[in-house]
Amino acid sequence: HTLVVHASDLPKGRGWSPHIWQILEGSNKITVSLLEAVDKFDEGDIWKKENIVLEGHELFFEINEKLFTITTKLMDFAIRNPNLKPTPQSKEGISYYSKRQPSDSELDPKKTISEQFNLLRVADEKRYPCFFYFKDQKFKLTLKKIKENET
Repeated sequence: HTLVVHASDLPKGRGWSPHIWQILEGSNKITVSLLEAVDKFDEGDIWKKENIVLEGHELFFEINEKLFTITTKLMDFAIRNPNLKPTPQSKEGISYYSKRQPSDSELDPKKTISEQFNLLRVADEKRYPCFFYFKDQKFKLTLKKIKENET
């Protein structure tokens, strides 16, 4: 079997970076689907789904750690159940996410941090860092979690 893991509740959320788009939509529960790889991406039969629940403060790398943990769990499931008959995806409720672009990480300096916190926390500092324009200048903004006694 050739299987892939996709961070959405398929068939909803096919496409690119689904967990990022869902967090930006305000979701803290991400369904991760284990599915068969087929020619048309994200359309294979489903082997199993698992959920991760976010507390709303996790940053990019912490979110990815939770996704990797559930991915390992799903891979272990597939290895232990090689003869499983997967379930075809529903033809209802199909939706797609577009590929993220650098412009998707633009902050609005007129909005509060709270209003843009999800965008700040899902930003990939290397590929899609948050930025904003102010007084005709472009600024990059990064977010780092610190412990209580750190400065």
